[in-house]
Amino acid sequence: MRKIILAGNWKMYKTQAEALEFLEGFKPTVEDAPENREVVLCVPFTALSALSKNLHGSRIRLGAQNIHWEEVGAYTGEISGPMLTEIGVRYVIIGHSERRQYFGETDETVNLRLKAAQKYGLIPILCVGETKEQRAANETESHILGQLEKDLVGIDQTKLVIAYEPIWAIGTGETCESDEANRVIGLIRSKLDNKDVTIQYGGSVKPDNIDELMAKPEIDGVLVGGASLTPDSWGKIVNYRA
Repeated sequence: MRKIILAGNWKMYKTQAEALEFLEGFKPTVEDAPENREVVLCVPFTALSALSKNLHGSRIRLGAQNIHWEEVGAYTGEISGPMLTEIGVRYVIIGHSERRQYFGETDETVNLRLKAAQKYGLIPILCVGETKEQRAANETESHILGQLEKDLVGIDQTKLVIAYEPIWAIGTGETCESDEANRVIGLIRSKLDNKDVTIQYGGSVKPDNIDELMAKPEIDGVLVGGASLTPDSWGKIVNYRA
């Protein structure tokens, strides 16, 4: 049975103090969510330890936004699996379009990071998706399937989450139509060995479109950016109408 996972990606927002203030307002909201929903906060590295200490007994799971493939080494600005697991991190985002676009991530490095996450007992959230230009050129399917073919080499699909994030819908306010998101996610699932992989949708998810998205049969959750930054909007999303 596929697991429903609702993950917030804070990107480069919130100091430790701001993160703790958010948590104080959000905790009561998430406790009312149905038990079959996993709620994850993927926060900046600086906020991980502070949140971890305040999540004991909570339903909220902690996620990071990246991981290096080596355990230790001269990799300035990177973070390793043992560093994350030591402070209670359970999930890690890998291959987000912003990492691919701005920081030179390739399918090869994404694959290495996926392997490292699973080696250290973390559940990776693999992001795939097309640009506006690729969609206009009818390359959506070939691009995404090409990503999956390279990214998933040697990966245990029973310990994996995939997020379909059309790049043209991230932070633009332009949301992929729910039927189209459902179609692409169904296509992704058809190419997986494990059909029970949780596949999320991400891209301008808001309280006013979460019900429609989650009503689609192929969509198992969401990966949310801006709308996860306030307790009110994130609380409405995790408590979407079933």
